Amino acid sequence: MKLFKSLLVAPATLGLLAPMSATANEVTISDFTPAEELAITNSRVDGLEARLNNIEAGSFSETTTASFSVDMLLGAVDGQVGTSDDTNEEKLSASYGYQIDLSTSFTGEDSLDVSIDAGTAAAGTTLDELDLNSGGDSLALDGVSYTFPLGDKITAFVGDNMDGSTLYSTACVYGGVTTTLDDCGNASSAMAAGFGTAAGASIDIGNGFTGAIGYEGQGSTTSGLLTKEGLDSYGAQLSYAADQYGASVTYNVTETSSTAETTFWGLNGYWTPSETGSFPSISVGYETGDPSGTAADTEHYFVGLQWDEIGPGTLGVAAGTADPVADNATELMMYEAFYAYPVNDSLTVTPIIFIEEQSGTAEDLTGVAVKASFSF
Repeated sequence: MKLFKSLLVAPATLGLLAPMSATANEVTISDFTPAEELAITNSRVDGLEARLNNIEAGSFSETTTASFSVDMLLGAVDGQVGTSDDTNEEKLSASYGYQIDLSTSFTGEDSLDVSIDAGTAAAGTTLDELDLNSGGDSLALDGVSYTFPLGDKITAFVGDNMDGSTLYSTACVYGGVTTTLDDCGNASSAMAAGFGTAAGASIDIGNGFTGAIGYEGQGSTTSGLLTKEGLDSYGAQLSYAADQYGASVTYNVTETSSTAETTFWGLNGYWTPSETGSFPSISVGYETGDPSGTAADTEHYFVGLQWDEIGPGTLGVAAGTADPVADNATELMMYEAFYAYPVNDSLTVTPIIFIEEQSGTAEDLTGVAVKASFSF
């Protein structure tokens, strides 16, 4: 009986509430808020909504991209470092390198690039030859540059803490793993003097030919650029690339003091097989140095072989002079071998072995390491 009464009462109740609902709908916020205050409130809400949309879009602008890389290294070196005793012999050590690269384009053809890094492979350690970042555990700005087109065929750049050879196209396809051999024998003519301020330009000549010029200078307030007090380095390169081979010639003049300079010439070339696997690519480099005054001339050379498809990975071996060799001086050699195995699209594991000859009676250095490289 109670259920029956409830069913009878419900329609009547809804009938009474319907007019009240209609009346309530006619009452708005404008009935309680002055028009001027309402406009201000709406404006603030719109601004807040715009800010939220920007946050949802991400921390970077739509034209900025970021890439990250981490290298983790575990290895040891057997031998004497310099003329010291075997203090560093066979000590297992670990190092890492971390890098952030930011790139922003404003027109679709230009690029503002910033590199930030950290790492523990400091100079003087047994594994510093394996080319990891060495600035320590704190992130630091490692380089900033702006690259932009000048017409259809010319590209130019300016930057700080960059190499003047940034736009060079040195003829080498070998991917070296040691600091000594990864420049393909183009150690000084490729202009990596580390003076600070850098600028350069490249031009697409056509038919496989490209040309480039570069400059590095000490841009401090005490020395200044292109002055007698500051050191400068400048050079040029002409390159040619075909389907399976290429060659380049590089010229550079680097000031070593306010009254002295060294002129370098570098020759590089490579050949790649039409089918990868059985035959390796071959990269060679040769460089001469001619100091002003009575200092002896120097020479430096390199040969690298690389198989891009040995199993699932890449095998590389190389040999070259450890440093530019002065006339009549003892020639010290550097050797390396590596196998880069891609575990997945973001991780590559690379076992490495290198041998560096030492001067005098010091025992040669033999390094063995495994490097895990992440990129994302």
